[in-house]
Amino acid sequence: MRDLDAIIKAYDVRGVYPDQLDEDLSRAVGAAFALVVGAAAEAGGPGAVVVGHDMRPSGPDLVAAFADGVTAQGVDVVEIGLCSTDGLYFASGHLGLPGAMFTASHNPAQYNGIKLCRIGAAPVGQETGLAEIKAMIATGIPDSDGPLGTVTQRDLLADYADYLLSLVELADMRRLTVVVDAGNGMAGFTAPAVLGALPIDLVEMYFELDGTFPNHEANPIEPANLVDLQAKVLETGADIGLAFDGDADRCFVVDELGKPVSPSTITALIASRELAREPGSSVIHNLITSAAVPEIITEQGGTPVRTRVGHSFIKATMAETGAVFGGEHSGHFYFRDFWRADSGMLAALHVLAALGGTPQGTPLSSLLAEYSRYVASGEINSEVADTAAATAAVRAAFEDEADTVDDLDGLTFAGKGWWFNVRPSNTEPLLRLNVENVDEESMAELRDRVLAVIRA
Repeated sequence: MRDLDAIIKAYDVRGVYPDQLDEDLSRAVGAAFALVVGAAAEAGGPGAVVVGHDMRPSGPDLVAAFADGVTAQGVDVVEIGLCSTDGLYFASGHLGLPGAMFTASHNPAQYNGIKLCRIGAAPVGQETGLAEIKAMIATGIPDSDGPLGTVTQRDLLADYADYLLSLVELADMRRLTVVVDAGNGMAGFTAPAVLGALPIDLVEMYFELDGTFPNHEANPIEPANLVDLQAKVLETGADIGLAFDGDADRCFVVDELGKPVSPSTITALIASRELAREPGSSVIHNLITSAAVPEIITEQGGTPVRTRVGHSFIKATMAETGAVFGGEHSGHFYFRDFWRADSGMLAALHVLAALGGTPQGTPLSSLLAEYSRYVASGEINSEVADTAAATAAVRAAFEDEADTVDDLDGLTFAGKGWWFNVRPSNTEPLLRLNVENVDEESMAELRDRVLAVIRA
């Protein structure tokens, strides 16, 4: 019996192919998805589902099986072929259809997965349909006695590129040299279509689509995977470097000095741009983004709204507040005008537009200096036998030092110029620590004190 709990996770379906995720399971997910989202026309749904996949070798076979499951329920399938995850979100919003993206994002080559969404790229997670899909697969999917759905193909890459370009003011950009490391992932497919319209000299790295990731993992949050990009930026004298993960929904930035830029800094930059366009708007940030982010949002006349870590919380809070933009320290950036979905390429366009709008010779590091005010530790994981006991020990050790302590997501302690958060992993015996302070020495001192308590 297949262990569905190990494959159908909090926000998606993901597992090793074919040991965990194979064509039979993909077919079952397709049938259950069509029923759960009410896609059938006779149920009041749109009558179709849009499906795309990344460059992993198992993608086409899994898509074909998924399409079999969907069409068996009398629902049509629109296949858009190779695409980034934000390309699938575009298709869902543009066509008004629920969607399925076959990708395992930054996971190693042996994995594949399915990200599901409702009409308009609305997320499907455990609370919004995944639990129901899992239960239906476990108990048996009802047969349909109606006619089968059909499968059609459609190419939306040009429409996707045009839409992204319409969302950012790109007129009067100065010419830039831009290095893009696609990591053999989907940015190698989408970047030429989007960035080719801009006045840039594009230096391509690892644009060949290859789901075996022969050069490095397509996970730019890990410093080792940025080394090649950093070297190329310095070698070419480029103005900026951009790195994307496997399905290109996340973007990381390297400045002209070859130094990685904190995603919090990018969040603050884009927030400022969006607030200039729509003054007084709300902007979402999760609780491990830099304290500079809410400070800058407030200074720009916006309303900062703090959420838990995780895209489902960001998207739900954006819907509740009408926020124009949201950012996470993991490199996910969400845009109201992109159906509240995340898009690494749209974030990249904002950064390029901001840099391209500066006087000739202005370096990226100078542009971003005003958005970076504190020093952060980055996320540090500690394996502990009892995460609750370790968290309690941290509370006992530090609550008297903090001006505020809250439990929105784990525990967050804050004082003048500093904060730190400890929160348990949902899937492993790990406690995650993020620390920020006014300078490197103060941050390191606080980090080490907290770690000593956690690892005691």
